Amino acid sequence: MKHSTLHKYITAAAACLLLLGCSTDDPAVPAYGSAGPLVIYPDYKDVTVPANIAPLNYRYAMPDVRKARTTFTLGDKSVRIDGRKVEWPLKKWKAFMADAAGKAITVEAVAQVGGQTLTDSWTVRVSEDPIDAYLTYRLIEPAYQMWNEVSIVERRIEDFKETVICDPEHTDNACMNCHIHGQQRGDLSMYYIRGPHGGAILNRDGALRKLTLNADGMLSGTVYGELHPSGRFGVFSTNIVLPGLHAMAGNRMEVYDTASDLTVADFDRNEMINLPHVARADVFETFPCFSADGKSVFWCAADTVSVPRDLEALQYDLVRAAFDTSDGHIGEQVDTVWSGRAHNASACHPKASPDGRWLIFTAADYGTFPLFHTECTLQLVDLRTGEVRPLDEIKGDKSDTYHSWSSNSRWFVFASKRGDGQYGKPYFCHLDEEGRTTKPFVLPQKSSRFYDLNLKSFNIPDLGRASTGLTVRDAGRMFKAPSEPFAQAKSAQ
Repeated sequence: MKHSTLHKYITAAAACLLLLGCSTDDPAVPAYGSAGPLVIYPDYKDVTVPANIAPLNYRYAMPDVRKARTTFTLGDKSVRIDGRKVEWPLKKWKAFMADAAGKAITVEAVAQVGGQTLTDSWTVRVSEDPIDAYLTYRLIEPAYQMWNEVSIVERRIEDFKETVICDPEHTDNACMNCHIHGQQRGDLSMYYIRGPHGGAILNRDGALRKLTLNADGMLSGTVYGELHPSGRFGVFSTNIVLPGLHAMAGNRMEVYDTASDLTVADFDRNEMINLPHVARADVFETFPCFSADGKSVFWCAADTVSVPRDLEALQYDLVRAAFDTSDGHIGEQVDTVWSGRAHNASACHPKASPDGRWLIFTAADYGTFPLFHTECTLQLVDLRTGEVRPLDEIKGDKSDTYHSWSSNSRWFVFASKRGDGQYGKPYFCHLDEEGRTTKPFVLPQKSSRFYDLNLKSFNIPDLGRASTGLTVRDAGRMFKAPSEPFAQAKSAQ
C-alpha cells in the first residue's frame, strides 16, 4: 500500500474511532484547551501573531455547546461566525487582516453550554513584524520507530498549502531526516536520504547535488549540522548513536551518543575537514551551528561517560570557537558559553538568530535527546552581554525542543509536546528587541479538528523565507543519481 494511501486510511480510522467513542459533542474538556468561561482548542486566546499568518481556526472544546456566536472586530471592520467550529474562509481572513499589523483584534463569544449562556472575550494582537512564509518539517510516528513511514513537508504559513519534498514512495522506503535551511534561504538547503542508495541532497542556488559526506578517519557520515552563510561550507557532527527504551514509568525513549565528533564539509572542493581538536575520543561533540556572520561555530560538548550506565551523568556544555571562512578550519581556542555542570543540566540544539543578537538552545537534565523530557526548557542567550536565561514564561507541561528563527529574528518556532505529551506540534513565539516573549501559538490548520485526528509528529520545524522549490520528483531523481564522493582535506591531515 502506498504511503499516502496508508496515511489516509489511518486518519480515517482515527476519525471513526472518535465518532464511535463520543457524540458530536466533546465528552470532556481537553486538558490542553484554553482557560476561561469558553474553552477553545487550539488555544488562540491573547496571543500575538504576524499579519501574514493563516486563519486562526479553532473550535469550542466543551461538551454540549449550542448556538455559539463569535464576533471579530478590528477597527471599523467586524466579522461574525456562527457555530462551535470557528473556521474562516481564506479570502475573508486575508481581507480582514489586510491592514491589521500593529493593531489588536477583539474577539467576543457567546454560547449555550449545559443549559447556561456563557460569554467570553479576548484579544489577538497583530505584530508589525512579519514571519517567514515557509515552514519545513518531518512528519513521523511519535515513537520514532516507523522510519519507512516518514515524509519531509514544506508548508506555506500564510495559507494551508503543503508540498511534500521527500517521501518513501519515491525513495524505495528509505528513511529521511535532518532538513535544514542556510540563513532561511529557499535556495540553500539540505536534507538526507539514508540507506545504501542515499546521500545528502544539497540545494545550492537551485542546483541539486547528492553528496557522500564521509571520508577516511570519520566515525560515520554526517548527522546534525548547519550550512554556512556563504554556501561553501557546512559544519556537522558525526555520531555513533544508540536508541534505548526506558524501563521506568514516565520516561519513554532516549537516544545517546557512544561517540561523536565535529567535521566541516567544503562543498567547492568535495573535502571533509577533520580536525583533531574537535574530534577527541574523550569528548562528545554534537549539534554544531554557525553564528549569523559565519565567523564562529557553536556546539555542545561533554566529557565522555559510559553509556547507558552513566547516561544521567551526561551533561553537555554550550561552547564556541572561531571559524576561518577562508579554509573552513575551526579555531583551537574553545570558550564555554554555558556550563552544563554548573547548571546541573545538559545543552542541545543551539540556533543563532540571523541578526547576531540571540541564540536559543534546549536544556534538559541530561543527554542529547530531550523529546520526552518534561523538564526541558528553551534557554535564551544574549550574545551581546553573555546573559543566559530560561524562557520559563513559554514553557509547556511537556517537552519543548527543536527550534528555528525567522529571518528578521523577531519570531522563532519550536516543537512542543505540550498537552497530549505524544505528538510534537510547531509553536510560534514573538521575541522583541529586549528579549521579551509572547504566548506561543500552534501552527494554524484549515480544519479546527486537525490536531485531534492527526497521527504524526511535526519534527524539526525549520523556517524559510522562500520555497525550496523541491518536490518528491526531485527526491526520486536524486535518489537514483550517483553520489559525489568526498575525501579528507590534506590541510587537516
